Amino acid sequence: MNSSELGKRIKEARLAKKLTQSEVAGTFITRNMLSQIESGTANPSLKTLEYLTSVLDIPIAVLMPDKKSEENDDCTQLQTLSDCKAFFNGKEYAKAIKMSEGLMETVLRDEAFAITARSYMNMAEESEKEGNFSLAAGYASKAYEMADKGIYASRDIKTFSALLMNRIAEKVGK
Repeated sequence: MNSSELGKRIKEARLAKKLTQSEVAGTFITRNMLSQIESGTANPSLKTLEYLTSVLDIPIAVLMPDKKSEENDDCTQLQTLSDCKAFFNGKEYAKAIKMSEGLMETVLRDEAFAITARSYMNMAEESEKEGNFSLAAGYASKAYEMADKGIYASRDIKTFSALLMNRIAEKVGK
């Protein structure tokens, strides 16, 4: 659990008991320290956490993350990744990119970067075949940028994108 979520739960418990920060802090911690904990700028030690739960008369489990919620988030992210792959495999690259953007701040970011890079590369290739060179160059540039990200970084995509941009530059220059 992150410190801001923990602080929020401590504050909610304090307010539910209609206690001030000074009343909860007592002589164990300073009011300022409790304020920092509640705002998420400081993490309480285990001893402080035990003290707070005893003063607030709540079980420590109340302050812990809701595992069901985390599991639901994980399932949702996995479903999104599955949908993203389905769009990619169905050659619906724009939809795959849109879905993968929602995964770029999650534990599945590496997969999202890989799908996005490959999608842009395929879109660039399709646009070039259609003669839309400016669109192809834009997609190739994005593929080049995304190819370096994550553990699935691909030198092949980076090289392909660079060659495609060079080929487009030659065609446009003629």
